[in-house]
Amino acid sequence: MIFLTADDDSNTEKKGLEAGAIDAKDTYTNGHSTRVEEYSRKIAGRAGMSREFQNDIYIIGLLHDVGKIGIPDAIINKPTKLTEEEYSVIKKHPVLGAKILENIAEFPNLRTGARWHHERYDGKGYPDGISGKDIPLEARIIAVADAYDAMSSRRSYRDVLPQTKVYEEVKKGKGTQFDPVFAEIMMTMIEEDTDYRMRER
Repeated sequence: MIFLTADDDSNTEKKGLEAGAIDAKDTYTNGHSTRVEEYSRKIAGRAGMSREFQNDIYIIGLLHDVGKIGIPDAIINKPTKLTEEEYSVIKKHPVLGAKILENIAEFPNLRTGARWHHERYDGKGYPDGISGKDIPLEARIIAVADAYDAMSSRRSYRDVLPQTKVYEEVKKGKGTQFDPVFAEIMMTMIEEDTDYRMRER
């Protein structure tokens, strides 16, 4: 798994199996991890990150939700609003994911996406409440990609949001929820996607 790169076509099937194992917990976000890895790599590329960094974030994005394996299916797939208690359980998945990945010595940054993709640029996120550039670079990129895919995918309680709504939400979160640089890149990607192809099909 840790030797998979974005350019390794021979590992396409393996990558699909890994993403499927993660996404299988959530019947309403099938393919979510694959889309997040793709959006993250595109954002990194447009931000001028190295090819090596782009390949790394491709894998980090793939595994950002691995902690959901430890969350009960009944909570993840609940078709109605979560209770405060249920939401507190969901919020444990970043820490669970980081614990799963932290012992992979060959790829020490692998845990960054899992633990910190729900942090906010303004410090109001979780699990650690860190802010700004204290949030690892990979996690700041994945946070935008993850939120975008959540809005452009079907959920247990709603259909795919209109593209204009998604754009406005990313814009609203620029500098508060999201790193402003990466939010701006995501907004440009949305503007260029005139047929709204970047969404769950």
